[in-house]
Amino acid sequence: MQLYLTLLAIAGAIQPVIGAPHPRTEGTCKKTKVAILGGGVAGITAAQALTNASVHDFVILEYRDTLGGRAWHKPFGKNKDGKPYNIEMGANWVQGIGSEGGPQNPIWLLAQKYGLNTEFSNYENISTYNKDGYSDYSHLISAYDEAYDIANQRAGEILTQNLQDQNAKSGLAIAGWKPKPLDMEAQAVDWWSWDFEAAYSPIESSFVFGCAGDNLTFNYFSDHDNLVIDQRGFNFIFKKLASTFLSDNDPRLHLNTEVTNITYSDHGVTVYNKDGSCVEADYAITTFSLGVLQNGAINFSPELPDWKQEAIEKFTMGTYTKIFFQFNETFWPSETQYHLYADPVTRGWYPVWQSLSTPGFYPESNIIFATVTNEQAYRVERQTDEQTKKEGLEVLRKMFPDKDIPEPTAFTYPRWTSEPWSYGSYSNWPPSTSLEMHQNLRANTGRLWFAGEATSPTFFGFLHGAYYEGLDAGRQIAAIMQHRCVHPESVKLRECGPRKHYETLHGTSPYSDYTMLNGWAVDSSIDNNPPEE
Repeated sequence: MQLYLTLLAIAGAIQPVIGAPHPRTEGTCKKTKVAILGGGVAGITAAQALTNASVHDFVILEYRDTLGGRAWHKPFGKNKDGKPYNIEMGANWVQGIGSEGGPQNPIWLLAQKYGLNTEFSNYENISTYNKDGYSDYSHLISAYDEAYDIANQRAGEILTQNLQDQNAKSGLAIAGWKPKPLDMEAQAVDWWSWDFEAAYSPIESSFVFGCAGDNLTFNYFSDHDNLVIDQRGFNFIFKKLASTFLSDNDPRLHLNTEVTNITYSDHGVTVYNKDGSCVEADYAITTFSLGVLQNGAINFSPELPDWKQEAIEKFTMGTYTKIFFQFNETFWPSETQYHLYADPVTRGWYPVWQSLSTPGFYPESNIIFATVTNEQAYRVERQTDEQTKKEGLEVLRKMFPDKDIPEPTAFTYPRWTSEPWSYGSYSNWPPSTSLEMHQNLRANTGRLWFAGEATSPTFFGFLHGAYYEGLDAGRQIAAIMQHRCVHPESVKLRECGPRKHYETLHGTSPYSDYTMLNGWAVDSSIDNNPPEE
């Protein structure tokens, strides 16, 4: 992996001059070499890679009025001076920050470079509760961890030996973690240990790639996560990165621009926007989220090929919703970072509460937030703020029955599944889905390329996955444009140029196995009509 990243860096350092410093305008459409669709992390790093290769003739089309994509904050509540805090609605952690002498997460490097204020998330600093208040079931967390260590090793064997994948639930069960359906404390631990990261349950997640994604971030970099508490916002570092190649009021950056239609071929791409404008480009990189692609928010002409559409629909877009409360006091243990709640009826019902009043975060802020995912996230997004606030308060009053818990002084949460520029939070790898299927999600169609966290096979769902994917797409396109895709075999460690896709995906069982001997009830080679009586 380190050699792979080093080779990418070498490729990016080759900088023959090509293109003009600004897009050209000819006829009714703006002309440019590369159209970058989306100003999130992948779009920014794609533009950075083009700039590093001396390709300056590009445009960035961004739906919103700012850069940063799903790293997005808003003002909330008030501090002691009467000013609001900035809280992160989306991406909130630098995950796997790196270790001394080892590989460094590029997001962490940017955080250090630009002085982003973060604080270590201590997942061992957790208290557990049920409907009757505090209940110590931390031994279940230890039991899960022991089983996961066993399961993780098995997942690695399946990956390296090209064996059949399964869902994470079965992989964990074989390793000894079998939470009973009615054991709601074990179900809460199951949610905390898997859903809190994946946004999907173990039964909905790939065992092999769920473990691999975890390993490639937390073992390759480090197992430390830092929560971003910088009042400039998480996206500050991405705006600073963009400022290294975009000037103030740069005509190549088009904010508040909603893409509606894309026409593509082997010769170029034309992008049409809701405001009536359009861009003609030699190449385009779409960094739209998987949710946007799945919701049909963009019309493609011609329609995307079957292999691409199947890949888009196969992978899943999760929703991870943080629900923020501010009170006039901190009635929960302020020294504890995480509070895990086991609802007696529903798994994932306001299961984890994270204190921002804890020392090192926003002391005396009296802010705490709950996290819900997937079905529970969809449910709270469908109801009013008042309904969700009422449910959250009921849970807090069960967790702390000896406290007189007042109405919050401030309350808010995002509705990710209805955001038209995202339609969800981040991707997840479903069970029994091959790397070849993921390659189809990642592959280009003609001169239309795809990048983002969902297209990263190693870091899907992570911000650093988006970083690397944008960088790779930009470098690849620059190399193609500059005819740099022929390398001596001695250094050709990866293909350069269009990404491979698979027109046909095969399962692990040949058709000849589908016989009566294997329990297949219909066999075309014999008469399957029942005998006459």
